[in-house]
Amino acid sequence: MKKGFLALLALIFVLASCGPGLAAKDTLIVADQYDATTMDPIRHNDVPSSRACSALYDTLIFLNDDGSPSPGLAEQWEFVSDTQYKMTLRKDVKFHNGETLTAEDVKFSLERAATDLGAPIRTYAQNLAGVDIVDPNTVLIRLKKADYSFFPSLAHNWASIVNRKAVEAAGESYGTVSSAPVGTGPFKFVSWEKGDKYTLERFDNFWGEKAKFRTLVIRSIPEPTNRTIELETGAVDIAYPIAPNDLKRIRENPKLVLFRGPQTSVTYLGFNAAKKPFDDVRIRRGIKAALDTMGIHAAVFRDFGKVPTSIISNAIKYSTDGQAKPHVRDLDLAKKLFADAGIDPKTLKVQIWTNERKDRVDMATIIQAQLTELGLAAEIKVLEWGAYLEGLKKKEHDMFILGWVPSVPDPNFAVAGLLESTSGNNYTFTNDERTDKALAAGRGVPDGPEREKIYKELQAYIDDLTPMVYLFNAEAVAGVQNFVKGFNPKPNDVHSFRETYIEE
Repeated sequence: MKKGFLALLALIFVLASCGPGLAAKDTLIVADQYDATTMDPIRHNDVPSSRACSALYDTLIFLNDDGSPSPGLAEQWEFVSDTQYKMTLRKDVKFHNGETLTAEDVKFSLERAATDLGAPIRTYAQNLAGVDIVDPNTVLIRLKKADYSFFPSLAHNWASIVNRKAVEAAGESYGTVSSAPVGTGPFKFVSWEKGDKYTLERFDNFWGEKAKFRTLVIRSIPEPTNRTIELETGAVDIAYPIAPNDLKRIRENPKLVLFRGPQTSVTYLGFNAAKKPFDDVRIRRGIKAALDTMGIHAAVFRDFGKVPTSIISNAIKYSTDGQAKPHVRDLDLAKKLFADAGIDPKTLKVQIWTNERKDRVDMATIIQAQLTELGLAAEIKVLEWGAYLEGLKKKEHDMFILGWVPSVPDPNFAVAGLLESTSGNNYTFTNDERTDKALAAGRGVPDGPEREKIYKELQAYIDDLTPMVYLFNAEAVAGVQNFVKGFNPKPNDVHSFRETYIEE
C-alpha cells in the first residue's frame, strides 16, 4: 500500500514538473470568441461554426494560400464544359462511423445544400443543377449556367461531404448537441457543452496525414481579455482573436508568439432596408454622414486594421478599397438629408444591435454618441451570438454591427453573401435589381478586364446605395504558446489544425 502511494506521488510530481506543456502534447486547447451554432455544414455561414466544420469534414478540393485548387476528396477533376465538372474521388476514404465514401454521399451532400435546408449558404449553391453518378468513384457536377466563382467555392464548408446514412438517421437534429456529426475530416466528434466548449478527437482512419495530437478542445470565451489571460497562464494553447489592447502583452511575453496577417473581412454598420425609415436611401446616407468612421476606428482599434472604403477587401481581386477618398463626417449634410426625407431625427428612437464582442459594443457606444449630435436617440441592444443571428433573420432590428469574411477569395462572394436578394446572410434585406444583375453578370464571366469592370462599377454603385457603413478591416490575429508549431491564421478566419503540432 505504501509503495503504491509513493508511486502515485512520484507520478503526480512528474506530471506537475512538466507544467502546462504536458497536457498540450496530446491535447490542444483553443480559445475562440464564440461557440459554434451548428455542426451541420449547410445550416450556418458564421465563422465559429465554419471552424468546427473544417476540422470534422473534407471538401472535394482545397484552396492553397494563393487561391489555387489542390486535391481534397477529389484526387483529380476535368472541366467538361463551362457548366460541367467531372470529379474523380479518392478510393477507400472512411467516414468517422466506419462507412466508406462513395459517389452517392457526394451527390447527397451537394444536392442537400441546394435545398431549403441550405438557405444560409444559398449564395454558394444557387447555381447547382444537380450531381450525376458516373460510377462509385466518379461524379459529374452540373450547373444551371456558367459560374466562374462556383468551382473554388467547392472548398467552402457548404460543399463539405457528409455521410448520407448518418444524416438521414439523425433527421432534423443532425449537427446539433444531440446528434454527432459524421465527416471524413482529421478529427471526429466527442462531445459538445453548448456555450462552453466542444471536444474532438483524432480520427486514426483519416485518409490523409493524421493529426499530430489526439484531442482538440475548443473553448468559447467571448471576453477578449479573458482569452489573453487564459493564454498567459497556460490554460489554453492558442487564442483568437486578440484584442488590440492585448497585442503588446503577447508580443513581449517570451513564452508566447503573436501571429498577425491580412484578412478578407469587413465589419460594418448595416441598415434594415425592409423597415421604415431605413428603406429611404436619404436616411441611410444621412446616418452615414453623421458618423466619424475614422474617429471610431482610432478610438477602438488605434493602429490595428483600417477603415475600408469598399465592401470588397483589398485582399481580394478587383477591390477598389483605398482608391476612394476616406469617409469624412458632415453633420450639416446629415441634417439636410433627413430634412429632404421629411423626417425630424428627434422624433425617432432606433436600436443598434450587436453581439457581445467588446470592440463591437465599443463601436456601438461611439456611434450612439455621434448620432446624439444629430438629434437621433439610439439604444444599444447586446445579444448572445446565437440569439443575435436568429434575431437578424426575423427582421426585428433597425441597425446592426456585423462582420463578413468571404471564405472563398472571390469578389462575387464578398458582395453576394451580404447584398444579393436571395442570400441567407443579407441582413440589410437589400432587394436591388441592379445589384442582383451585376452579381449574376460577374459570375458568368471568366477573370479578366470585363469581370474587373463589372465589380469595380458595382462597388461604386453600392457605396451610393448605402446599405451599410464600412467601419473596419480586421487582421487575422492569434496568440500561441511557443511550443505550438505549424499553426498559421488564415485570411478567411477559418483556422486549421491539420498541420499543427506540439514541440516536445
